Amino acid sequence: MPTTTSTPASTPSPKVNRIGLPATDYRGAKTTLCAGCGHNAISERIIDACFEMGIDPHRFVKLSGIGCSSKAPTYFLGRSFGFNSVHGRMPSIATGAVLANRTLQALGVSGDGDTASIGLGQFIHLMRRNLPLIYIIEDNGVYGLTKGQFSATADLGAKQKSGVINELPALDTCALAVLSGATFVARSFSGDKKQLTAILKAALAHRGTVMIDVISPCVTFNDHEGSTKSYKYVLEHEEALQEVSFVPAFDDIAVDYDPGTTLDVTMHDGSHLRLRKLAQDFDPSNGQQALDVLTAAHQSGEVLTGVFYLDTTKPDFVQQLGLVGEPLAHLPEAVVRPPRAVLDEVMASLL
Repeated sequence: MPTTTSTPASTPSPKVNRIGLPATDYRGAKTTLCAGCGHNAISERIIDACFEMGIDPHRFVKLSGIGCSSKAPTYFLGRSFGFNSVHGRMPSIATGAVLANRTLQALGVSGDGDTASIGLGQFIHLMRRNLPLIYIIEDNGVYGLTKGQFSATADLGAKQKSGVINELPALDTCALAVLSGATFVARSFSGDKKQLTAILKAALAHRGTVMIDVISPCVTFNDHEGSTKSYKYVLEHEEALQEVSFVPAFDDIAVDYDPGTTLDVTMHDGSHLRLRKLAQDFDPSNGQQALDVLTAAHQSGEVLTGVFYLDTTKPDFVQQLGLVGEPLAHLPEAVVRPPRAVLDEVMASLL
């Protein structure tokens, strides 16, 4: 009998971004967090944003402290540099990395415990320096690795899974960031894919300290009736300050909105962040107004999300220090080490 041959169906090429990389190049290891954890959704949004913005993974550094949230960098951008630091000390490591190599784009992931308790001092000083860093707080209101005790961001009157009621007022990390000098301050919800992705894209285009507090329900210890960080509570009480959209510099930027209803902010790289007004006329360049709306939302029990504060004019920490263009990490010893004569002159001046 005659034999017949069939031509195998060709496998379609994967979709690539503007620098020619597929989405798989932005993924990391398989997550070991609890199924349904909000932190996993945040990792997915980081992957989406970096892929769509065409970020080079080899020019990207991801940092973290200790906690469930600080495991997250393992789960995205597996081809990037990463450093898991000591509890609450990620800002110091991030500062060293950015100053040593100013060509790297840096993103730090922290938690509400890692930031608002042991790391609070480092957090505030990072904000005031305006280091070019995206600082994400994966905020679930509890210490997930040590059985769900309340963290400093847990709301007054919130109930633990065990029935214990929180008797201490919460710290608002967004208000602290505005007061301390961050130049991009926002809050989102891990379950709001559209808003969080748009905010992350804008963060990647910003030159300065970006602080994003993401409410991320802990499905094991803080997703029950009485919790103000549960998925159901946030879904029912989330109040968006504005509709957030983003147009990167490499896309065709067309005017498609009514000037009286949308604020268009040009970012450092030419990208455009668009904030469409919803409930009120809000100016994100006004720090006092940001503090006012955050206070009002807290008092009413609402979870206010959106971009609260944005300043694209303030110089970042690298610019403030006047560092040379060549990354310090690439300079030879002969350039970075003062000669003996200079050291002798310095010592003589102290006498």
